[in-house]
Amino acid sequence: MAVLDAERIKITTTRSPWWCTAIVVALGLGLAAVIGLSAKATVNAFENEIAAGQTPDFEPFIPTLADVVGGVSGFGVLVLMILAALTVTSEYRFGVIRTTFQAIPNRSSVLIAKAALVGVFGAILSLVLTFGAYAIGKATAGETAGAGLTLSTSDDWRVIYSVPIFALLCVVLAVAVGALLRQSAGAIALLLLWPLLIESLFNLFGSFGRNVMPFLPFTNANQFLGVTQNVDFHWGPWGSLVYFTAFVAVVFAASLYVVNKRDA
Repeated sequence: MAVLDAERIKITTTRSPWWCTAIVVALGLGLAAVIGLSAKATVNAFENEIAAGQTPDFEPFIPTLADVVGGVSGFGVLVLMILAALTVTSEYRFGVIRTTFQAIPNRSSVLIAKAALVGVFGAILSLVLTFGAYAIGKATAGETAGAGLTLSTSDDWRVIYSVPIFALLCVVLAVAVGALLRQSAGAIALLLLWPLLIESLFNLFGSFGRNVMPFLPFTNANQFLGVTQNVDFHWGPWGSLVYFTAFVAVVFAASLYVVNKRDA
């Protein structure tokens, strides 16, 4: 409890967590509103052309639940990952980590406390924002464009509760990457490029890429989130969650081993 309290003081008395929280809120709710308004605009344009006796040359955009909560599960979680990585790399940058490890010789407990605090905070925040994004997206899309925004099936609910689970796992992964690399720039670059660019590059490698894609961690996470992908998975959404969780556990275990073995 002393370790948790110490890490809580570190995190809550600096500005970056508050700025990151504000950015997550703005992205999560703002993008939901943009998607809802865009969907409503395309549906209105489609209906107006039909009413005018014209044949529309486009299909109206009907968003899914994964679309409207994408600001939280996508950009919002990325910001939480940056925040989680900075809780580790900032201490290495300013040399505070030596004092931390002198006060708390059990180095593993320090990383676990950081991951637990930011992870639980990120999970709660993302859960609240997911419901908020759903409500805003449905309200701004209107009755026609928002027809697909319902919580009537188990798959619909999975899109909602998968976001805080994903956020928690991503925070643990970010703490591990920060501990392994110890540099803010390198850790942030890897955490951003990995899900946004690196995994998508496998689409360029033909059959080899198609065979590898089902085993990429964030690709599996996206399947659990309900994101549409042209990937032939070997298991269902829950299997993808188990796969991503196992991957995060391996990386975090590696970070604990490395932190305990090398000099601070």
